[in-house]
Order: sequence, then C-alpha cells, then structure tokens
Amino acid sequence: MHKKSIVILDFGSQYNQLIARRIREMGVYAEIVPYFVELDKIKAMEPAGIILSGGPSSVYAEEAPTVSPEIYDLGIPVLGICYGMQLTTQLFGGKVESAGKKEFGKAELALDSLNNLLFDEVPNNSQAWMSHGDHVTTLAEGFSQIAHTDSCIAAMAHETKAIYGVQFHPEVTHSVYGTQILRNFVFKIAKAEQNWSMGNYIEATIKDIKEKVGDKKVILALSGGVDSSVAAVLIHKAIGDQLNCFFVDTGLMRKDEAKKVMSTYGEHFKMNIECVNAEERFLTKLNGVSDPEQKRKIIGHEFIEIFNEEASKFRDASFLAQGTIYPDVIESQSIKGPSATIKSHHNVGGLPEDMKFELLEPLRELFKDEVRKVGRELGIPNHMIDRHPFPGPGLGIRILGEVTKEKADILREADDIFIEELRKEGLYDKVSQAFVVLLPVKSVGVMGDERTYEYTAVLRSADTTDFMTATWSHLPYDFLGRVSNRIINEVKGINRLTYDISSKPPATIEWE
Repeated sequence: MHKKSIVILDFGSQYNQLIARRIREMGVYAEIVPYFVELDKIKAMEPAGIILSGGPSSVYAEEAPTVSPEIYDLGIPVLGICYGMQLTTQLFGGKVESAGKKEFGKAELALDSLNNLLFDEVPNNSQAWMSHGDHVTTLAEGFSQIAHTDSCIAAMAHETKAIYGVQFHPEVTHSVYGTQILRNFVFKIAKAEQNWSMGNYIEATIKDIKEKVGDKKVILALSGGVDSSVAAVLIHKAIGDQLNCFFVDTGLMRKDEAKKVMSTYGEHFKMNIECVNAEERFLTKLNGVSDPEQKRKIIGHEFIEIFNEEASKFRDASFLAQGTIYPDVIESQSIKGPSATIKSHHNVGGLPEDMKFELLEPLRELFKDEVRKVGRELGIPNHMIDRHPFPGPGLGIRILGEVTKEKADILREADDIFIEELRKEGLYDKVSQAFVVLLPVKSVGVMGDERTYEYTAVLRSADTTDFMTATWSHLPYDFLGRVSNRIINEVKGINRLTYDISSKPPATIEWE
C-alpha cells in the first residue's frame, strides 16, 4: 500500500498509462484503478490526490461511466482530465454538449487566472493538446474558468474546494507545459510524497519475496526477455538457490540466444538454470502450417506442454514466478471489455487454471522503463536489458507462411547482421524495434555469372514511445545499402531486400 500517492480513475483513455508514468517520473507512486472501484477502497488507499482520466464516452449518453459524487467530499484534491472534467461539470450541475466537430491536435492555451496554483510557472498562450468531441458549455455553480482556447473552456477550478478540470491532455508531450501542470497538482495542490524510487523498490521487494516465500522453492520459465530476466535476478537476489529456472529453446529464437541466456544467468549470476532444447518438437508441430493465428496457438500450446513437463520435475516447488508488469495488470482489469481481435497477444500465455503453484510476480507494479531501471541497478548487462521487444512466438511470426528449420536459420543470420550494423552505427538505441521478416516469395537474381532464385526479406524498424502507435525509422540510405549488401552477400538463401516504410496504424509493427 503506497500512501500519499496519486490514484488515477480509468475511464478508458488511451493515455491513462501515460498519466501514471509522468507522475512516477516525479518520484511519486501513481496507481490506475477502474472508475467503478468502491469508494471505501479509495479511502483505504489514503491517496494524496485523485485524477479522473479521459475516455471515449459522452457524459450525457445512456450508461456513461460515472463516479459517486461523494468522491468530491473526501477532502482529497481532484483533477479531471478531458472526460474527467466533463463528468465533474455534469455531477455538479453544469452543462456538457457536443462540440459539433471533434477537436484533435494543438491549441493555444490562454490563461484567465494568472495566480491559480494549477498554472504556477506556466506562461500564458502555451501549446496544449486537445482530443475531444464534447466540451463544457456552462460551468457548474462554484466553479470558475481559469483557461480557455479559441473553441472551449480549457480549464476550471472550484472556488472553495481543491477540484480542478482541464479539457486538454497535460500528460502528452505535445502539451508543452503539461508536465509542469501535473507537477503543480501533485506537489502544490495534493502535496504528494516523493517516496517512489527503484532503489527503494528493490529493497522493499526483496524483503517481501523473502517473507512470502520463506524456505519454499520457486520455479520460473526464463525467456531471456527483459521482464522475465529482471524478475529472475530480483528473486534470486532474495532467495538464491531456492529459485529454479528453465529456458526453452524453441528453435525460433534469435541467433545464439540460448548461449547468451545460459552465460548471463547461469554463469554470471550463478542461477540454477536448465536449457530445454525443444527445436525439433516445435518445428514438427509447425510443419505445413501457414496461418499466423494457428502458428501462434501451436507455439503457445507446445510451450505450455513443455512448461508442465519441466514444472512436474520440481514437485517440492510452491511458487511459480512470472515477469508480469503493470501494463499487463491494467489490461486485465481494463474497463473497455473485449476488443476486436487484431491478433492474439505476442506473449505466450494460457497457464492451466488448476495449477498447483502460487504466483509470484515481483514486477507487477512496474512499467517497462522502470523494469529496465531495476535491471540496471541489479547489474544485468546493458546488451540484455536494452534489447528491443521480441515476440513470444519468436521467428514463427517473422517467417511468413510455413516455418521450417532452413527458413529459421536464414532469418536468424539476416536479423543478426541487421542488429549488429545498427549497434555499430549507434542507431540501435535510437530506434524502438528493429528486425528482419522473411517472405514466402522467391525472385530471380544474379550472383557472379549464375542465376539465383531465392527468398525476399524485409527490414523493419519502428520508432514509438508506447507501441500503441509507431512511425517507420528514417534510417540513412547508405546504412540501408550496407545492410542489404551484407545480408545478400553473407546469407545464403536471400537475394533481395526491401525496407518497410509503413506506420502503425494502419500497419502493425510485427507482420503477423
């Protein structure tokens, strides 16, 4: 329980995680809970402040999400963002109407009150980011307008209570002074405590793990990815040899992945870790399968089978550790309900419900960037901690069409060259995710005096802050040319390279 923190009520905004991250970057713990959480639970959390997030609904629509008006009588400062401002207005008797046309993008924020704490150290006429279809047309009694744009009331404050609303999104970088506005609410209005740091987190978590586990044993399927690796090192630091890890080599991993994992965690960190070579099992099951969803299901199912076989060897283990992180937790309690399946999640899931283990999830309060910070503090090498995301099904979804050992070996070599060149050029840490895709397409080429008929591969590199949207990386032409030359010359089986210049949306980052 983190007292004197900030609680964010989630109304379905695409930016709600961003609000929490901005506040945590200030050294204050912020937690996202569904808007319908019981009032007693909020009271028990003893927050310093409450933020009502934005959301896609209209407050005047039937069954629009709402909160108990009593939330404003708890004596805890409240900030409503976008939908949160409109809901506050409606609950206090003001009026919210359709704006006629949606306002999306940059707007100039003119301040009406230069001595309001919310806008302390914020200049007049700064840039703010709007994203709304409704707006407040009549303020509720007791509220005054403290900022506006050409098209709407942009901010309001209650005249006697610490209740505020902003129509724009201070959490996005396009709102130039947005972080300052959030800082003003968090420190000057809510007076939250700066008690959130990764050093404190590690210390407290190690203590919690020791108390929870006692003298029992823990098992963990270590994938080599950032989340499971940091979870493993953190748990190992707490309980040492009581932790048993296993790494499943599916045959769909990056080049030398098994060697790197065994060397880093087995030799360097001295963990109990076993490598399970399951390449043949996975490739046999994937034989003749081209449909991406089917491939995913086969890979996920086979992983669970192997997991159960390995777990059964540790009959005296009481806990199963996982690298669950905070966005996974938020997603599982999301207020949005089932959304259309674009593609099933890359992380392999589906653990049996009758599992005999108790879950141990030491990272479940952390965002990805915080997980990386913990990893660095624990001494995990940068080349393992700063790696780009790698999907659970691995190369199985980067080989379009049927997956074979030959194709996996070709793709591994090509991908390794691309990543090596990105690192050499100092570009790896500047892009968010880069990899090679192998197409089920062959084309004619010529090498020396001979005609070739080989595969086409695609270089993919994307830039993003949150992986919800992404743009293609504008890599230099001479760099792309060098990578292309190396792959075509060094990797037998590829004679043509293309570069993917599509953004997300409409495309996704991964091809399958």
